[in-house]
Amino acid sequence: MTVRRTYKGGFTLVEILIVVIILGILAAIVIPQFTSASQDARKNSLTSQLQTIRSQLELYKLQHLDKLPSSLIGSPSDWTQLVNKSDNTGTTGTATSLPFGPYLQAIPVNPLNGKNGMAVVSGDLNAGDAVTGTPGFVINSNDGKVWGTSALADKVFNEANTADTNNDN
Repeated sequence: MTVRRTYKGGFTLVEILIVVIILGILAAIVIPQFTSASQDARKNSLTSQLQTIRSQLELYKLQHLDKLPSSLIGSPSDWTQLVNKSDNTGTTGTATSLPFGPYLQAIPVNPLNGKNGMAVVSGDLNAGDAVTGTPGFVINSNDGKVWGTSALADKVFNEANTADTNNDN
């Protein structure tokens, strides 16, 4: 008499399908959270960058007779006086004898839209206000207040609401 041994080697199709369905459900739950996290990180990076720009503008004003960088509020606007050394009149150069600056290591780029241009306004703006053109930043030429622009670079970025990912700000 021979004894028959049955050998069950492997998984059934139903077991494999159940595992695949469970993995699909988990992926559907987790992936949107990572997408939101990267957008939140860009918003937090912009907020931090704006704080740095504002503090460096204040330092520039202290060292340059309470004047804003004329290259930043000029037309066209550029970052020359903030990324180079300068004297107390704002004249820039690379000479080590120039006493002030540089205030920024490199020209800042808005992480929400990849733009580094500066739009100049003469009054205060609020979150969501429309911006002319598509700059990365906006500066008030009267007091030096700086704002970032939204992902589409057409509105002022809402710093107070950095966790909100359901709008363009």
